[in-house]
Amino acid sequence: MPMRLLAVSALVGALGLGGAVIPGLCSEFDTPAKAVPVAAAMTAEQSQTAPEFAGISNWFNSKPLKLADLRGKVVLVDFWTYGCVNCVNTLPHVTELYSKYRDRGLVVIGVHTPEFPFEHSASNVQAALKRHGILYPVAQDNNSQTWNAYGNQYWPAQYIIDQNGKIVFQHAGEGRYDEIDRTVARLLNANS
Repeated sequence: MPMRLLAVSALVGALGLGGAVIPGLCSEFDTPAKAVPVAAAMTAEQSQTAPEFAGISNWFNSKPLKLADLRGKVVLVDFWTYGCVNCVNTLPHVTELYSKYRDRGLVVIGVHTPEFPFEHSASNVQAALKRHGILYPVAQDNNSQTWNAYGNQYWPAQYIIDQNGKIVFQHAGEGRYDEIDRTVARLLNANS
């Protein structure tokens, strides 16, 4: 059993929190409430129209964006927060996807949804963007309105939206980088 899991298990036991979910720590061991597996390509019947961004307090690296204005593009929505180690571990992969496919029609939008009070600071988010070399648009979702609109439960989480505005793939946690890349490439090739 990994050391982190042992520590979390001990904490959960000591606090009498059996069955509790500790966001940001245990997400890779949980299964989402949705009918879609943690990482899954969706069939046409499962795909749903991506919710619009809601309650965004700040936009970084962009003017405010609306998904409706991005029809015809492939969009990767990446839920993250700079205080989450798992999120930070995914950032090089997300920035690499952005660099690789932005000229072919991929739009990456980071949705920074804070877990802790100190993560609400716009200047802290801006410093994190600089520290991690993030050049794609990032929406600051301090009141979790976009998070809730997606029914999201995990940091990090990625949603791939096709050219028609439908969520066709979602993934929670680290990994599946090749699968995410292939899904984006397939959607972009279908449009060429």
